[in-house]
Amino acid sequence: MKNQRVNYLILILTIILLGLFSRTFSFIPLRIGDVLYAAMIYFMIRFLLLKTSKLKIAWIAIAICFAIEFSQLYQSGWIIAVRKTVPGHYILGQGFLFSDLIASIFGVLTAFILDRTR
Repeated sequence: MKNQRVNYLILILTIILLGLFSRTFSFIPLRIGDVLYAAMIYFMIRFLLLKTSKLKIAWIAIAICFAIEFSQLYQSGWIIAVRKTVPGHYILGQGFLFSDLIASIFGVLTAFILDRTR
């Protein structure tokens, strides 16, 4: 089980680096970062809940991604200030986009399929 956690941690850190690169280089479509973000959420939950079924992890990850996206509809002074910080921007995002929901589904589904083949 410890080896699994180490493998998931390495995978999470790799996804974070790829996500940061996707925001740094203009030739990489922004959607890639959204897909990677959702995959990272899946693997973070998997890291924490190894004994939980992979399908349940996928549903939890989608729920979290959707909650984060829908939270962007809430526009209050304090949350806007948080979103203007670098961590707040990367974790909470800036504005609601329906296409981000689709990217989240695709990212979690991709992570789920990759995880099932391991």
